[in-house]
Amino acid sequence: MANSNTKAQRRVLLLCGDYVEDYEAMVPFQALLAFGVSVDAVCPGKKSGDICRTAIHQASAHQTYSESRGHNFTLNATFDEIEFTKYDGLVIPGGRAPEYLAMNSAVLDLVSNFSNSGKPIASICHGQLILAAAGSVKGRKCTAYPTVGPVLVAAGAHWVEPETMSACVVDGNVITAATYEGHPKFIQHFVKALGGTITGSDKRILFLCGDYMEDYEVTVPFQSLQALGCHVDAVCPKKKAGDACPTAVHDFEGDQTYSEKPGHNFTITASFEGLNTSSYDGLVIPGGRAPEYLALNESVIALVKEFMEIKKPVASICHGQQILSAANVLKAVQHNWQCDRSGPITIEVIRFVVSVGLNAVQSLLPRLVSFRCPILSGRGGQWSSKGPLGFKYLLGRKCTAYPAVKLNVVLSGATWLESDPIDRCFTDGNLVTGAAWPGHPEFISQFMALLGVQVSF
Repeated sequence: MANSNTKAQRRVLLLCGDYVEDYEAMVPFQALLAFGVSVDAVCPGKKSGDICRTAIHQASAHQTYSESRGHNFTLNATFDEIEFTKYDGLVIPGGRAPEYLAMNSAVLDLVSNFSNSGKPIASICHGQLILAAAGSVKGRKCTAYPTVGPVLVAAGAHWVEPETMSACVVDGNVITAATYEGHPKFIQHFVKALGGTITGSDKRILFLCGDYMEDYEVTVPFQSLQALGCHVDAVCPKKKAGDACPTAVHDFEGDQTYSEKPGHNFTITASFEGLNTSSYDGLVIPGGRAPEYLALNESVIALVKEFMEIKKPVASICHGQQILSAANVLKAVQHNWQCDRSGPITIEVIRFVVSVGLNAVQSLLPRLVSFRCPILSGRGGQWSSKGPLGFKYLLGRKCTAYPAVKLNVVLSGATWLESDPIDRCFTDGNLVTGAAWPGHPEFISQFMALLGVQVSF
C-alpha cells in the first residue's frame, strides 16, 4: 500500500497505441496504481474511455516472436488535453505501437519535453524507437529488444546488448528494458526515480497456478510483488520449475459473458510436489478457468486450508474463490452479541443496529443460533430488561468474486459482497477478494497492507 502520509501524489503518463504489447501496458499501469501513483493512459487521436487493442508477443519456434490478440486496454485520459508540466514521469510500453507513434510529431514533442526536463522516462522493448526518434538517447546507455539495437546505435546511444530478455539498464533519468520479462526491475527503478521508497518487502509469496488461469490475473500481481522486492514463486500441480501454463485472455466485449482468447505462456518457478508451504508469508490465487479443476485437487485444498487456518494473508480473485469454496474456508462461524447491563437498553440496541446496519441485522435472523432475553418489555419505544440481552448468530467470511461464482461462495456459507463497480475489492481478516482483473490496483494494495509492505514518496 502507499504511505498515507504522502505529501503530493506522484502523477505519471503512460503512452499507448494500438497493438501495444499486452503486458507492457497493463503491468506498469496497474502496479503503479497499486503503489499509490496516479497514472494517465493516453493515445494520440483517442480520448478517455476509448480502447487500444493490445498484442501478445512471445518467443516462438520460428525466427521471430509470435503475435496474437490480447486484451482491450481502456484509456483513462485524452491525449489532446494533457499538460506535460503536471506529470512526474513517463512510461513508454513496447509492442508494435511505437513503430507508428515514432512518426507522430506531437508524441515526439512530448517525449522531448520529458527528456529535456530530466523527469524519469521508462521505456521498454520497442518503445525505444520513440526515444530514438525524439533524439533522447544520444550519449545514453540503453538496452531494448535486440532488433531495436541498430536504430539506437544510429541515434547515438551506447547500446547495451541484453544478455537475457529480463535485462534492464539505468542511465540518469532514462530507464530501459528489453522485454516484459524485465518488468520487476524496470518498475522498481522507475519507482525509485520518482522518489519512492519500498519497505517491508522481505516477504515470500506463493502463487497457485493452473492451465488457462487468466493472463492478467497471474502476471500483474506476480510482477508487481516482484517489483516490490518480494520473493515470488508460482506452482502448479503435476508441474515443476521451468514448465509452462497456458493462460486465457478474458475480456468484456459486449457479449452476455466474457470472451476468451489464448494468452501468454506463464513459466512456473517452483515444483508443487514437496513444496514447503511454511516458508511462505502469503498466498495468491488467480482466476480464469484453472480454479474449477484445481478445486478438485486434494493437495490444493490442503494447501489453501493450511494458509487460512494459520491466518497468513491470502488474496483470491475472480474464479479463484471456487477453490476457497471447495476448501470450506468461507463457512459460517459463530459470533456473539450481548448487552450485559440491566435496565434501559435502548442505547445499546440502537448502537448495534447503527454499527451493523438494519439490513444486516435482519439478514442474521435465519442464522440465529440462540436468543437470550430475560423479561424484555417495552412501551413507546423504550425497552427495558431485568438481565443481560444477547444472541448468537452464524456469519461467514465476507467475500466477493466474479458474479458467476456467487453461487459457489454463498453455498459455502460465506457472506456475499457485491463488487459494484467490478474493480472493488474487500478485506476480511487475512483474506482479500476481488471480482476481476480491473480491480488489481485495489487487490494488490490491500494484499500489501496485510503483508506489511509499503511504498512511500
